[in-house]
Amino acid sequence: MKDNQFESKLLNLPIGSFYVLYKGNKYLTTKQIYSNGKIIKLYAKELKGNDIVSGNYFTTIKSGLLKPCEMSDKKVIDFVLQCEVI
Repeated sequence: MKDNQFESKLLNLPIGSFYVLYKGNKYLTTKQIYSNGKIIKLYAKELKGNDIVSGNYFTTIKSGLLKPCEMSDKKVIDFVLQCEVI
């Protein structure tokens, strides 16, 4: 799944918990790094709603492999590409 724009934006998001705006809504987002950067876990919860975005990105498998948690790849990719850290 090597999408350089997605991977670049994901890598540049802060590590830990932070707020983002996505489609006009505020989300509490957490990014964690495991296995010396080989696995990136992303979880976001909409603060005034019930939307969540969650997935794991494996940087060394198949030139980058996204495994979303109970949602489409498209939703996670769209979130990462469009969110703005606030």
